[in-house]
Amino acid sequence: MGHIDPTKDVFAQFRDNNRPGPIHMLNLVRLRESAAYPDGRKATGAEAYAAYGRESGPVFERLGGRIVWQGRFELMLIGPQEERWDHCFIAEYPSVDAFVEMIRDPVYREAVKHRQAAVEDSRLIRHAVLPVGKNFGEIPK
Repeated sequence: MGHIDPTKDVFAQFRDNNRPGPIHMLNLVRLRESAAYPDGRKATGAEAYAAYGRESGPVFERLGGRIVWQGRFELMLIGPQEERWDHCFIAEYPSVDAFVEMIRDPVYREAVKHRQAAVEDSRLIRHAVLPVGKNFGEIPK
């Protein structure tokens, strides 16, 4: 069984770490071949995920969200060889509050049903935005 939604405990940790400033969310998404809608409607995982994007996009943008990076998965060089990702991107939110407001928005809550039907597995990893270092070993403060 894949990871689709955060647990209540982890989401509480996310909300409680409400530091000022933007957050970056690394999204790795693997889609189902066929979407798994509870009502039995038929769509591919890609079609369902596209519907999620179309319907949730206006809420994301209204709250100041933007995509700051996206790429096409090619090869797992280090890591489990069976992992593959259909969508890889980083979404920026102006604050933790903006992210929380997005997922509480009624339009988003309806749109996320498409994501839940589409996604086989995913990773959503929160990051603090840091200045870029000059080399691999340098971790800016």
